[in-house]
Amino acid sequence: MKGVLNLVSVGPGFSEMIIPRAEKALRDSDVIVGYELYLSWISPWLEGKEIHTPPLTQERQRALLAIEKARSGAKVALISSGDIGIYAMAALVFEELSEDELFEINVIPGITSANACASLLGSPLSHDFATLSLSDLLCPWEWIEQRAQHIAQADLACVLYNVQSAGRQQGVYRILNIMLEYKGPQTLCGVVKNAYRPGQQVSIYRLDELLTMQFDMLTTIVIGNRFTARKGNYIYTPRGYNDWVGDTLQAEADALPSGAAWVFSGTSDGNALARQMVENDHKVVVSTATEYGGELAMQDCPGVAVWAGHQGMEARRQALVKQQARIIVDATHPFATLISEQLMTLSSELGIPYIRYERPTATIPEEVLTSVKFCNSMQEAAELSIRIGKRIFLATGSKDLATFLQTKDAAQRQWFTRITPEPELIKRAIELGVLRAHICAMQGPFSEAINVALWQDWKIDCIITKDSGDAGGMMVKVQAAKKLGVPIIVIARPNMQYPLVASTFESMLDKLACKP
Repeated sequence: MKGVLNLVSVGPGFSEMIIPRAEKALRDSDVIVGYELYLSWISPWLEGKEIHTPPLTQERQRALLAIEKARSGAKVALISSGDIGIYAMAALVFEELSEDELFEINVIPGITSANACASLLGSPLSHDFATLSLSDLLCPWEWIEQRAQHIAQADLACVLYNVQSAGRQQGVYRILNIMLEYKGPQTLCGVVKNAYRPGQQVSIYRLDELLTMQFDMLTTIVIGNRFTARKGNYIYTPRGYNDWVGDTLQAEADALPSGAAWVFSGTSDGNALARQMVENDHKVVVSTATEYGGELAMQDCPGVAVWAGHQGMEARRQALVKQQARIIVDATHPFATLISEQLMTLSSELGIPYIRYERPTATIPEEVLTSVKFCNSMQEAAELSIRIGKRIFLATGSKDLATFLQTKDAAQRQWFTRITPEPELIKRAIELGVLRAHICAMQGPFSEAINVALWQDWKIDCIITKDSGDAGGMMVKVQAAKKLGVPIIVIARPNMQYPLVASTFESMLDKLACKP
């Protein structure tokens, strides 16, 4: 009797997502081989079958058992979740087959994790995309990083499999940082856990927000490309080239002056520094991460050229080279460590001098120290605030909201925040769970009186801020908290090693005068 080996894909976890051809193969088979969990999805078609369930770690043994049964003349179904030909059992079977097998082989496709997760997110894989497994059990880690770099450089949408395990914690963050070298930090991403299974969770984040999150082996990450957009609770990537807008950022960069000092700003003192540089006869380009930041730069810095928008590292590299940048001036926020790291890397790679403008830290007077508590990280501040407060005000900006709102017991507290009045930031805060009535969307700086009035009206009992210095309004917040008798948590600046630092405009101008 001629045997049959059906390589059957049973999708993500719901029987209604198994295609009719797979169901027919299961009904026609006498022997079923598969991991026990997967068989629970196909239980209606297993009655009277010979069942074999080697453990999850024995994939090759399962393949060999199914081949042996088919060689003996049985009709066998080897089961895999998702699609059996994608990161699954089919390849193991073909490795073990001889070229003169007499039994029939049928590969039956199914809905893989990429398809399942994409459907829950909307349509993020509507154009070219790649998949990448982060498991290094069968692939050297350096290959994984190299492939990630090519995917990011091509700006492909991508799906990350086997994201994080108990013994493999840091790899995903290395891959995300590689993505951020070429993709903008605002790139839309989906995080899906247990797709089409009990405990399903679907969330949308910016690429840079993923660096603060924890994942597991049941989680899949979908990373968009620069055109991926959002509609409500869904993300999608446009289908065709004809409808895509060209890379306007690069076109704008090509129109910028050659041989200028490039000031990477986005802060009020960064803009003030750029203005003084122009007044001292320096040719200046101001680069900001948002269009709104670009508008402020044009208002605050007459005579500068402005390059505004979400640029990735590769776009910055090309612009700095094409426009023959004379020097990189890093005047970004003290907590914008990612962009500072990128700028230092570009300086080293391209041979362009780098100077960091580091705004001075604030000196807190003795009389107000009693109301101040210091933390070394966002996570530490989040955990402390939950212990000491019930109505907690976040004066930390929009980037780190997820850290606070996803900390254990965060749902038992009321969260209030003040963020820049940009629609996407307000929308993001709402999606993370901040009530609309608890959002103050205003452009700073803020006086002590405004802080006192706002916190008093909202009955705030704990405040969190960054050590952003006097320029960032830190002391104004500390004084307001002291006046109200409310504890304020100050998060220390990240410890960065800059090659050359200036902390005043005068010293910065002196250093610039010494540069070619």
